[in-house]
Order: sequence, then structure tokens, then C-alpha cells
Amino acid sequence: MLKHLYIHNFILIDKLELDFDTGLTVLTGETGAGKSILLGALHLVLGDRADTDTIRQGTDFAEIVAEFDVSTHTSICSWLVTQELNAEDECILRRRITRDGRSRAYINGTPVNLQNIRELAEMLMDIHGQHEHQSMMKPAVQRQLLDDYAAHSELLKKVSNQFVELKLVEEQYQHLLQTTTQRNDRVDLLRFQTRELDELALEDNEYLQLNTQHQRLANAESLQNGVQQTLYSLSDDDNRNIQSGLAGLQQLLEKLADMDKSLLPAVEFIQNAQLQLDESISLLRGYQDTIELDNQRLAETESRIQTILDLARKHQVAPEFLHETHQNLLKELHDIDHADERLDELKLQYEQLEQKYLLSSKRLSESRHAAARKLNKNITRAMQTLGMSGGKFIIEINSTDTTQYSAHGLDKIEFTVTANSGQTCKPVARVASGGELARISLAIQMIIAKTSKIPTLIFDEVDSGIGGGIADIVGQHLASLGQTNQLICITHLAQVASQGQHHLLVEKHTRSHNVSSHVVSLTPAQRIEEIARMLSGVKITAQSRVHAEEMLTHAKTDNAH
Repeated sequence: MLKHLYIHNFILIDKLELDFDTGLTVLTGETGAGKSILLGALHLVLGDRADTDTIRQGTDFAEIVAEFDVSTHTSICSWLVTQELNAEDECILRRRITRDGRSRAYINGTPVNLQNIRELAEMLMDIHGQHEHQSMMKPAVQRQLLDDYAAHSELLKKVSNQFVELKLVEEQYQHLLQTTTQRNDRVDLLRFQTRELDELALEDNEYLQLNTQHQRLANAESLQNGVQQTLYSLSDDDNRNIQSGLAGLQQLLEKLADMDKSLLPAVEFIQNAQLQLDESISLLRGYQDTIELDNQRLAETESRIQTILDLARKHQVAPEFLHETHQNLLKELHDIDHADERLDELKLQYEQLEQKYLLSSKRLSESRHAAARKLNKNITRAMQTLGMSGGKFIIEINSTDTTQYSAHGLDKIEFTVTANSGQTCKPVARVASGGELARISLAIQMIIAKTSKIPTLIFDEVDSGIGGGIADIVGQHLASLGQTNQLICITHLAQVASQGQHHLLVEKHTRSHNVSSHVVSLTPAQRIEEIARMLSGVKITAQSRVHAEEMLTHAKTDNAH
């Protein structure tokens, strides 16, 4: 769960530190006070794209740090261990953006990329925005909601992978089919190109070897003279050479060492030097025998190198890659020559993959149908408590044409609803009013959240468009959900705010033309004042205070039960 949030130089916030607890925490405040800023800071630390406009005016950077307790969440701990980011029972996310547009992200003090942050964020926190009821009308969102509830991610992944394999084989088949229809012209060109390269008979790495050989042949005379001169100085000069001189010095030192044993190391060094010198002379004599003054071979080598360069230029490749190009052309020619065989192989491979994909898609569909039956029942029940008595919610699942394969399987998923008894369910986008749609969205979010393994849930004014007795029920639902999850709810409804176990107030202050947002944790007495303000507006009356106190008392009694 979220334990601590630190925000520095973010939009209107100078510096803010907040502690969070279990249960339901409500955030309230006047419009424009900065409630959305807190949510924006959380989005940023959880991996959203950075924007320098969010840096507080007059400062060079913004920084957000979120600290989570993950001691009871083995999946999160396992992920951190796998990524070598483990810090026992804590998980600290840190995000820093600077005025020059740079952004840095950290998990437990280790720099990471945003993909790591986002992957972890999906396990730590789920944020339900106030406009989610608008996105709920999109088919992709409806499918995702059902799949999340069904918790069949492995099956989804299997279907997606099989679809990718299927498309890859299909593309190979179509490409080869298209190639075979144009193969006459292509075959003539390939035969000409491969014939030239066949005649060259270039071996792998031959070009590099030819260059080395050319270097030796072109400099054979200089190499021979240099080696002869070196051998003459080392051992062949009868009057004075290094080998005999070193041997004489060794004999002298050996006699001296008989007089003073401390010279023995020097004797040993001279002996080693003598051995090294003997080996060098032997190596040079052997090398001397390999030096060729062969002008004909030099000319042949230069001619072959030039042929390789000409053909490499013709095929627009580096000469060292000409052998690989030859092999690729041979393979292409072979594939075209045996295209019919290859087409049959790809067709059989496609049919086998198709059967696997269809089987997995069928299992996915069965899982969706099972999850939909439960979700229909639970959401319909929730609708009865949200002012839609007799309403019904049904998820329609229909298999598409089997030729219309997708990475999500074969199902077409559509949320249908009726807010009144006895009426036929129709797509939510066509029959639900704005207020009804918001309540349906809230019902879905609450039902899904109850099965969620994510420890922290945030509801951002999802109670928008609701009032009266329905607002009381929404508040009770959220309070009930807060008994199993850490719940943070940004709300403008007194009925919801009164249900909170913890209450944070967002305020905006102006000092010397400098505007800033602050958050304070309310005492019981301060909560009465804030609830009264939410009930009566700018002018707080004695009656609204009494009403606020009654609401808080009732909420406390209800939560105790």
C-alpha cells in the first residue's frame, strides 16, 4: 500500500509530504484547489510522460517520491527480486524532471527506464478516473475490463503469440506466392548474378586473407632485407654479434657470482635473455624461409582482389560481405526453383498453427463467457443500489467471422444495459444517459476492484453526476471496499467524504502574488467544518454543521458494523 508521498516543485506545490494509512482516505477541497495536482504527481511517479510545464514556476526541477509497503504482496516482491531491485519490505519510486527536459526514474534508488516503472505500477496501484465512463463506451476498453476480471492473462498471451506466428507464416506465404508470379524475370537475373559469383568461387574470409597475403608479397624485399640485417646483428656477424656477446657476459657474471651470491639473480636474468634470444633467432630463420619474391603471384593476388572489389561494387556491398551475398542469392534462387514445395510446406504450417490458434481462442471465449456470467450478476445487483431498480447489465459475446483473426481472439464483446425493468438491453453508448453511465461505470469499477490483487485503488471523482440518497449508497460502497483495499477517493460529495476513515483537505493559498497548494490532515472538528462547507457552500450555517456531525456519526456507526 501507499505509505508516503513527497512532492517538490510540482505545478502549484512547493513542498508537500503526506502519510497514508489503510482503509478509505478521502480528499476534498474547493474547485481549483489542486486535488488533480496530487493525482498528476502520482501519474508522473508511476511512469507517465514528463512535461516541463509541470515544473513549478521559478524553479529548475520537480521531484516526486512515492513509498509503498509491499511486505504482504509476494508477486511484487518477486518482481523486484527478479529485476535486482529488492529492498526487503519497501518499494520507493522516485521521478525527477528538469527544466531542460530531462527525466530520471528510480526504483529503490536504482536508475530504471519508464517501462520498468510502468510494469511495476500496474501491480502497485490502480487509478479510476472521473471520465472513465466515457472510455467505457469503446469496444477495446470493454474487452479489457472483462479480461481483467477473468484474470486469464496467460491464455491471452498464448492467443496473442499464436496470432503473431500465424500472421508471420501468412506473410511468408503471400510473399513467396507473389515472387513466384514474377519469377521468370527474377530467375534470369539471379542465374546471371550467381554464375558470376560461382566463377569467382570466393570463400568465406578469403578477401581478408588475400589482403594479408598481398601485404606480404608487396613488401617481400623489405621484409627479407630487414630479417637478414637483424639475424646478422644477432648471430651471423663473425666479428661481433649479440648472441656471442651475451654468452660472454653470462660466463663473466657466473664467475663473479661464485664470489658474491647476491649476483645470482642477475645471472638468471642473463640466462633467460639468452633463451629468449635463441628463440627469436630460430623464429626469424623460419620466417626467412617463407618470404617469397614472387611477382607473378603478387600480380595474381592483385588481380583477384580487384575482381572482388568490382563485383562488390556491382552488388553494392562491402567486399568482405560478398561471400554472404553470394549465399543469399543462391538461397533465393533455390527457394524460387523449389517455390511450389515451399508453398506446400508453408500452407501445411499455417493450417497446423491455425488449429492451435482456434483451440486457444475457443478456450479464451469459454473463460470470457464464465467471467461475463459472474460480472453480469454482480453489476446488475450493484445497479439496484445505485438508483436503477429493475435495471440489468449483460455482456454480449459473439464470435466474429473465423477469417477475422486478431491478437485478442475471435470474440466481439459489447456491454449492454437497461436502466428500467422490462426493457431490452441495448449497447451502453446508445441507451444510458450521462448520469446513468457514470453510475454503471462506478458499479463496474467497484465490482472489479473487489477482485483486484492491486493493493491501492484511487477513485478520482467517479461519483460525479450523483447526488441524494444514491450518493449515500456510493459512499457506503466505497467504505466497504476500503475494508479490503487501501482506497483513496477524491470527491466533491459530502455523503462520500463522511465515510472516510481519514480525511485530507486540499487548499490553495496566495501570498505575495505566489499561488501554492497545500494539503492538511483534518481533525474531527475540522472534518465537521469541511463536510458542512460541502453541504452548504460558501456560507456555513449552524444547521449544516449539525447535519455534518450527524453524517460523520452515522458513517462511523455503519463502518463499525
